[in-house]
Formats: sequence, C-alpha cells, structure tokens
Amino acid sequence: MFPIRDHNPSGRIPYVTYMLMAANIGIFLSYVALFNDPSALNGFFFVYAAIPARISAGDGFGTLISSMFLHGGWMHLIGNMLFLWIFGDNIEDEMGHIPFLIFYLVAGIAAGLIQVISAPGSDIPTVGASGAIAGVMGSYLLLFPKARVDILLILIIFIRIFPIPAWIMLAVWFGMQFVGGIGTDVSAGGVAYWAHAGGFVAGLVLTLPLWLRRGGVGFWRRTHGHPPHPEAVYASSRIPKVRR
Repeated sequence: MFPIRDHNPSGRIPYVTYMLMAANIGIFLSYVALFNDPSALNGFFFVYAAIPARISAGDGFGTLISSMFLHGGWMHLIGNMLFLWIFGDNIEDEMGHIPFLIFYLVAGIAAGLIQVISAPGSDIPTVGASGAIAGVMGSYLLLFPKARVDILLILIIFIRIFPIPAWIMLAVWFGMQFVGGIGTDVSAGGVAYWAHAGGFVAGLVLTLPLWLRRGGVGFWRRTHGHPPHPEAVYASSRIPKVRR
C-alpha cells in the first residue's frame, strides 16, 4: 500500500520542499558511485552518517544533520522523496518557508537522538531523511487528519488506486514503526524504526503551537479535519484490474 498523492493543494509554491528534495537527490548522486566500492562507502558513512556509539561518546553531533541528506540506495531515496513531495508542501504552506525548514531540521535531529537513545552502543551508521519526513507526517496528521490521500494498493493480481483519510494511512504507518521498533534488535541494523516513530511524535509536538494558534479543537470543528480550502479533484484511475 503506497501513498501516491493527496487531495490537499498548497496555496503557495513550496520552495523549501523542492530545495530539500533537490539537496537529497544531488547529494546522493554525488556519492552513488561509492556503492561499487564497499570499503570507500563505509569510510564515507563513517564520517557523515550518524553512529549512535560515537554520538553517545560526545562526538559527531554534526552528523545528526549530515545523515539526514544521505541514503542507502535508490529505493530508500525514492521512497523518502515521494513522502516528502506528498506531505511537505502543505506543512510548508501552513508554517511558511523558513519556519518549515527549521521545523524539518529540528524534527530530523530529534529523530536521530531518539535512535541514539534506543541503541546507544551501536556502531552501525544511520542514514536517511526518514526521521525528518516522519516529523512532517506527524504534523500533517495534526493539521489535516481527514485530508484524502490516494493509495496504490497492490495485492498480487489486484491493482487499484483509491482515496482514504490521511489519519488512517498515517496511523497505520506509525503503528508499523512502533511495532517494528519493539520487535527488532535495534543494534543489529536494518530499518531505524525508533527514529521514524520518534520523528513522527516530534513533528506532532512541534506543530502543537501552530495548531493552537489556528484554534486547536475549534480549527478541527471549522474544517472537520479536512484542508481549510477546496480539495483537489483527479480523474478516475486508468490502472486496470489485472485478472487471472
């Protein structure tokens, strides 16, 4: 189940979202050749990735930022940029360009620190924009819980696009991160579940002042959880049902 777009158009050009996407893609392209040389790639990640044991020892705090712009492969990058493209523009629209940039970086740093706390002795490098983007998703849940998100559902021979409320998609995603964090050995590497869950909660908490300025529960009553403007309308999906 993959989100491919929302029905929540932004009222201004999301320059910061585009800039963040360009930075992530550009930086990845600058070192993608290192994937052919594991030794060189490990050396690169040792310098710029967030290593919990190193940070726990009081060193490498700058990697909490640099690691946000590194990715472990093409699918890692594409997945993160898809989520940032879907949800980032609306949060930037509500916060403003510079506040959104600060919010993104702070959420990413918080996610990195939570990952360090979850496995303080781990020497496995942590990379990816996932923690910061999880913060954007937490913010989206608070501001637009009933905005419609189009989901691409693939069940073996059944392929369909259909809309669901954002809160369902985001709650399922958060639940998967939380369960994944409980059910895996964090120090063994793999997906940084606690960074994702922590970034999500951090983004939600950081958005509370904005939500309260909008009226808090009153904002939800006025908008019924939907975007406070007309939703985008898309043509019906042309993706066919694939029969046996």
